[in-house]
Amino acid sequence: MAIGPEMRRLRAEHDALSTLSRLLLDLTRAQAPPRPTELASVRGMLRETLLRHLKCEDWILYPRLKASGHPEVVAMANEFVREMGHIADDYMRYETAWTAERVAADWPGFCRETTAVLDVLAVRIERENCDLYPAAERLDLVDPRVGSTISS
Repeated sequence: MAIGPEMRRLRAEHDALSTLSRLLLDLTRAQAPPRPTELASVRGMLRETLLRHLKCEDWILYPRLKASGHPEVVAMANEFVREMGHIADDYMRYETAWTAERVAADWPGFCRETTAVLDVLAVRIERENCDLYPAAERLDLVDPRVGSTISS
């Protein structure tokens, strides 16, 4: 099975995550918290998109890369899992810790921690876009006889 459709989905989710991160960062630049529903909406969309994205990587992308038979790709996939496999847990700890009440009580603290969490996410997205995803996309081959994509 080709990995092309999943790669398009993962890249689109990176774009969505970047947009949602910018929206959340824009909210944190205010002197006071925005309406709780506004903040909850952006945080909820970011959380749902991030968790869906990470599951797709964990269940589809990484297993395929590890089974590719290409030693450099296998090593890269293992490195990404080792370095970044904790992001979902870290994000959920952040989400759980920052209730609406706590955000209202410690807006500057929420803003600092949000910026730190989103910085980690931005680094991951950048590394995946520049290193991991191109490696995954090189594994797909185009059969010129039928014009379809097949896995190597």
